Amino acid sequence: MELSEGRPLDTEGRLEKEVRVYDLLDQLGITYWRTDHEAAGTMEDCNEIDRILDVLICKNLFLCNRQKTKFYMLMMPGDKPFKTKELSAQIHSARLSFAPEEYMEEYLDITPGSVSIMGLMNDTDNQVQLLVDEDVLQGEFLGCHPCINTSSLKLRTKDVFEKFLPAVHHEYMVVRLGQEEEK
Repeated sequence: MELSEGRPLDTEGRLEKEVRVYDLLDQLGITYWRTDHEAAGTMEDCNEIDRILDVLICKNLFLCNRQKTKFYMLMMPGDKPFKTKELSAQIHSARLSFAPEEYMEEYLDITPGSVSIMGLMNDTDNQVQLLVDEDVLQGEFLGCHPCINTSSLKLRTKDVFEKFLPAVHHEYMVVRLGQEEEK
């Protein structure tokens, strides 16, 4: 695995949704670095990718309420534990659970193992609320998939939150996870 700046020179054989990510980032003037790799479906798979990108890849969880009427994407550091009770209290939504994969595909055009903030570009009706752990905002860079888990991107955190999110018409809510461990 090696790190390359920008989009792949040849996009033949790549999924359309991946190429759309590169197109949008280029259109927005966002600098990014990319590495291609075997499918990374777990945080353990991402450890080697983290070393190549020299950044912590976020754990991205696709969640919903019990009625499946509200959907959330949670971005958090991969090494932080996730407790639904803690998050539910902060967003005032009882009974959070992992959303069924058909909603992930319908709203984000993403399959399990590829959940990424980049998928919000496909959520044109704003069905998914972005939740971001405060620690994600502290780093200069963040890592994510371009809607497919066989490539990973390194982007400036500031560019993601100040250029990308406004361009895809999404706002975010900051949450603080891991507080229970601090007590």
